[in-house]
Amino acid sequence: MALLDRDARVYVAGHRGLVGAALVRHLEAEGFTNVLTAARDQVDLRDQSEVSHWFKANRPDYVFLVAGTVGGILANSTRPAEFIYDNLMIHGTVVHSAYESGAKKLLYLGSSCIYPRDATQPITEEELLTGPLEPTNEWYAIAKIAGIKLCQAYRRQYGCDFISAMPTNLYGPGDNFDLDSSHVIPALMRKFHDAKQAGRGEVEVWGTGSAFREFLHVDDLAAACLYLMEHYSDDSHINVGTGVDLSIKELAEMIREVVNPTAELVWDTSKPDGTPRKLLDVTRLRSLGWAPSIELIDGLTSTYQWYLEQIGTQTQLRGVADQSA
Repeated sequence: MALLDRDARVYVAGHRGLVGAALVRHLEAEGFTNVLTAARDQVDLRDQSEVSHWFKANRPDYVFLVAGTVGGILANSTRPAEFIYDNLMIHGTVVHSAYESGAKKLLYLGSSCIYPRDATQPITEEELLTGPLEPTNEWYAIAKIAGIKLCQAYRRQYGCDFISAMPTNLYGPGDNFDLDSSHVIPALMRKFHDAKQAGRGEVEVWGTGSAFREFLHVDDLAAACLYLMEHYSDDSHINVGTGVDLSIKELAEMIREVVNPTAELVWDTSKPDGTPRKLLDVTRLRSLGWAPSIELIDGLTSTYQWYLEQIGTQTQLRGVADQSA
C-alpha cells in the first residue's frame, strides 16, 4: 500500500484526548501539513447535523476516529449511560459523515475490553463475541463493539475503506490523573505522589494485585495508527499491543520505584480486580512489520515527569492569579 500524501487533509477526531493529542504530535512530526481538528465548542461529535456540516465544510481525506468517553472501573460503574450513549453517538456520526463526504479511509480505534472476560489468553481477534463481557466495563465495551460492526457494515454495503484497531491498555503524557475517572497507571502515580507530598507511608491499591494487564505507551499507539492507515485494509479489526503483560502488583511496585520508593502498598481486597487477565495476541500486527519501541519502565518514568511538569505549571498559574487578585 502507498504511504499517505503528507499534504492530504487528515482529521483527528478527539485531538484533545490522550490518544488524539499523541496522534497529532506524531502526524506533525511525520511531516503532515494539513492536520485537521475541531474542539467541542466547534462541533459536538454526538450531534449528527453538526458533524455532517463540519465534514462537508472541511472534506478530510483521511479520518482517525479516536474520540470517546473513557475512564476506569469506577467511572464505568457509576456513569454507564454516559459511556454507552456518548460512544455510540460519536461512532455513528463520524463514520456516517466520513462516508457521506467521500473520505478515502477511516481508522476507528476501539479497546481491548471488547473481548469476553474469560477469553483465551493471549486474545486473538477471533475471540470477539465468543462469551460474556467483563461486567465492570460492559457499557463501554458494547459501544466499542458496535463501532467495529459499524465500520464493517459501511465497508460491506458502500465499499468504504474503513478499518478498526483494538489497542491494549494505554498510558503516557496527556493522561487523566483524576482519581474518580482515571485508569490504573495515572491513578497509582497520583496516589503515590500524593502520599509522598503528604508524608504518608502507605498507599491503598484496589483489588488483590493478582490481575494481569498489558500496557502500551500512547506514542507507540500513535505510530501504530499511522502505520495501519498506510499498510492495512481489511474487514477484520486488528489488535495493537506489546504482547507482554504483568500483574497489577508488579505494576504497582514498578510505579512505586519511579514515584515514591519508600511507600508501603496496602491492598483493598473489597474492591474488584476486573478481568483476571487481558493480553492481546499481536501476531497479525507483527506480521505487517510493526512493533512498539518504548519499554514500560521508560514510559512510566517519562509519564511521571510529564505529570510533575503539569503540576508545576498549574502551581505557577495559580501564583500569578493570586498576585493579580
